[in-house]
Amino acid sequence: MTTHEPVSAALRDAKERARSQHYTAGTVTTDPDGTLWLECSCGTVLRNGPTWSLDEHVRLHRAEAKYLELSTAAPPGIPRLVEARGRAAG
Repeated sequence: MTTHEPVSAALRDAKERARSQHYTAGTVTTDPDGTLWLECSCGTVLRNGPTWSLDEHVRLHRAEAKYLELSTAAPPGIPRLVEARGRAAG
């Protein structure tokens, strides 16, 4: 018999906020110097660089957005890998 612990509504909502506030839509634009870029719905311009691809920047941006939302919504006292802003690691 397996036990399933429910995901808290706060964390579920945090993941959805990150997803709904950080999406890309539209066409990739190429600058004359070859830089590729795409705008996120939050207004951040995501682009390739000398050592990273546009895809890597998009993935990092989404991961950071999700981390920030989950970090804010995480219950106090939960053990953390990264110290939350304004809170000591537990």
